[in-house]
Amino acid sequence: MTYALQMKGITKEFPGVKALDNVSFSVRKGEIHALCGENGAGKSTLMKIVSGVYPFGTYQGDILINGNEVRYKNTKESQESGVSIIYQELALVPEMTVAENIFLGSDRMRKRIINWTELYAEAQYWLDQIGLNIDPQTKLEELTVGKQQLIEIVKALTRNSEILILDEPTAALTENEVKILEEILNGLRQKGVTCIYISHKLGEVMRLADSVTILRDGRTISTDPIEMLSEDKIVTKMVGRKLTELFPFKKRAIKDTILEVRNYSFIQKDTGKEIVKDVSFTLKRGEILGVSGLMGAGRTELFTSLFGGYAGKKIGEVLMDATTVNIKQPSDAIKSGLAYVSEDRKRYGLILGMEITKNSTLAALSKVMPKHFIDSSLELKHAHSLASKINLKAHNLEAKVNQLSGGNQQKVVLSKWLFTDPKVLILDEPTRGIDVGAKYEIYKIMNELANQGVGIIMISSELPEILGMSDRVLVMADGTVSGELYREEATQEKIMKMATTGRENYESVIH
Repeated sequence: MTYALQMKGITKEFPGVKALDNVSFSVRKGEIHALCGENGAGKSTLMKIVSGVYPFGTYQGDILINGNEVRYKNTKESQESGVSIIYQELALVPEMTVAENIFLGSDRMRKRIINWTELYAEAQYWLDQIGLNIDPQTKLEELTVGKQQLIEIVKALTRNSEILILDEPTAALTENEVKILEEILNGLRQKGVTCIYISHKLGEVMRLADSVTILRDGRTISTDPIEMLSEDKIVTKMVGRKLTELFPFKKRAIKDTILEVRNYSFIQKDTGKEIVKDVSFTLKRGEILGVSGLMGAGRTELFTSLFGGYAGKKIGEVLMDATTVNIKQPSDAIKSGLAYVSEDRKRYGLILGMEITKNSTLAALSKVMPKHFIDSSLELKHAHSLASKINLKAHNLEAKVNQLSGGNQQKVVLSKWLFTDPKVLILDEPTRGIDVGAKYEIYKIMNELANQGVGIIMISSELPEILGMSDRVLVMADGTVSGELYREEATQEKIMKMATTGRENYESVIH
């Protein structure tokens, strides 16, 4: 059997933590090999070793490429041997053209005089190779995040990469872009390119992978051909226990209306564009209201503007507990009892270089400032209480948030907003980029809050999540509400029809 990559007995330690413990990982030439595990299982650390981010000497064990032992000193040596890694955070320059980004860092871009005609022609050749209909002279910033992700793949191919590592490649892609990516990867497999695919989306793993290796707590649990696996089996191996259900929805008492939005529109100040159009809806105490829709439907725009996150003109009325509220900025929203967990936790939810303790109390500092100064002992006390409520996994609450896994970072964001004692909790893509075990814990926290009478709004692009956790579903299209469904009648087909047919047709869709 020909192996493109073999990693034998890999052990990697950080101060106080053994991230990898005698891990072995082998990938056959020309296959798509999925690497699965919870956040913190060691997937990224393992891939950083093979890509030269952690050089030889900082870990124990052996790496073989095509049967030959390699000892990388840096990422450049890894790339020269045919290994390319595409991270979730793209390494591209938005202001440069597609062609410039494709050859960024290559010899072509290091020359004093660049033959632009030749550069654009070669970029077009590579774009054609994977069926991307994009003008190489287009500025990268004009493309969607999904297409930028595909440009990263083209960039890797120009380096004659034999092993392509993709880390959560579909986290920010639309459904159509996911299909394009899958077609590209299937094409690369036929050409003999080896792909290592890291993803929490098990549906993609089942569709694409030839084999699956599962890591748990820094150890290799198993490697199996895809034919021997199911999503449930992968989940059980990942978390070390059987989850009886992926979505632990519980029937609860739904009470009176806590939030009401009447004929609400929003015109953005910078663009003068009406991004939310005549929206009306209600939310009750103890209810989980799922908000669905295609990318660009206006879901995030609606709730960010309600929360005071955009400058612009509001039309309509917002009521909390039957009383009209005037929210001009986020601090007004917090005082009114609203909390908002953003879809981009790293950019808007956390201060990554700050301690867990300080991040946890950021949204309600007055609670830890009894005498106009932050009381560190009081802050730590509250942080411990919050960490216990959300089952945060951290060695020390004084650790920086950027040292945590994605799932635990999301829990810190959640704890920050729980500290405000919200009446209404808005969760925008609450489980994006986190593993199945952490998702399950987030869902349990949602259930507990709903049982306590908190009204929850969950914006999600994952239809199984919407159907699995919502009491009621609001569907959006073109900046307005195109339909509403109760849990008992909601299906993926109905939601998709509402998301695509628009408001004027949704009544006929329901009935």
